[in-house]
Amino acid sequence: MNILLMGPPGAGKGTQAEKIVEEYGIPHISTGDMFRAAIKAGTELGLEAKSYMDKGALVPDEVTIGIVRERLALADCEKGFLLDGFPRTVAQAEALEQILSDLTKSIDYVINIQVDHDILMSRLTGRRICKSCGATYHLVFNPPANEGVCDRCGGDLYQRADDNEETVGNRLAVYTNQTQPLLDFYQEKGYLKNINGQQDISDVYSDIDSLIGSL
Repeated sequence: MNILLMGPPGAGKGTQAEKIVEEYGIPHISTGDMFRAAIKAGTELGLEAKSYMDKGALVPDEVTIGIVRERLALADCEKGFLLDGFPRTVAQAEALEQILSDLTKSIDYVINIQVDHDILMSRLTGRRICKSCGATYHLVFNPPANEGVCDRCGGDLYQRADDNEETVGNRLAVYTNQTQPLLDFYQEKGYLKNINGQQDISDVYSDIDSLIGSL
């Protein structure tokens, strides 16, 4: 089974990916993991990617696509893979189709976890961290016993700058603008399967599991 996993920040992709990998024994492949592995292995493409990353520049598509090709050709992908974070554009999606065709593979499903904007905002802005011990809380899902005070050490809790509403809102807007053409692309191909990410974690996974089980 060859699956692409998509969803906005706060949709719970990481949690669901762990469950899929544990149940089905396929590798979870993210762009970051691929870059790190290629750099560690010292491959030509890995070193080229590193030269861009060291300068804080975006890695060009041709390098990223080459690294994806190398990774998907490895033996642990023979029975399938869960790809996360790639493709990000329609051009990359078209390149991925060519890669898979060359490897005599194809995408089975593009699983898109959907969550309403307001719920994402609540999930992403509710995090609080202890200034003293670093313990993490959430105002909705894991609140401290006393507001603003760490249960563990009594330290003050604070909100990270990138968790504030303006920053989170910008992140979600960027994701939506960049991703919609990709979702449209996969919808037209018949690969896209939307999953309600507003359910309990176990129910979200149950829906995904039922979908994968139909393969």
